[in-house]
Amino acid sequence: MKSAYEIAMEKMKAASGPQKKLTEAQKKRVAEIEKKYAARAAETRLSFDARIMAAPLEEREKIQADMVSDIARLEEKREADKDKVWKEA
Repeated sequence: MKSAYEIAMEKMKAASGPQKKLTEAQKKRVAEIEKKYAARAAETRLSFDARIMAAPLEEREKIQADMVSDIARLEEKREADKDKVWKEA
């Protein structure tokens, strides 16, 4: 007898269609994309950290919100780039 989890997983698999697999070249491109955006996010954090430390207290919250926004934008671009690779699969 199947558990509810197994049944749910089968339904999800059936609904999502056939699974795509990436080639080795595509896997490398996805890894490069991850690496590129991780570096950009780290640069962004360092840049904003320096600005936050130099800013007066009343401005720090806005600068931090800007940092969060910039990092979220980078994450969206990263996911869009990865989606392009997946669509090629």
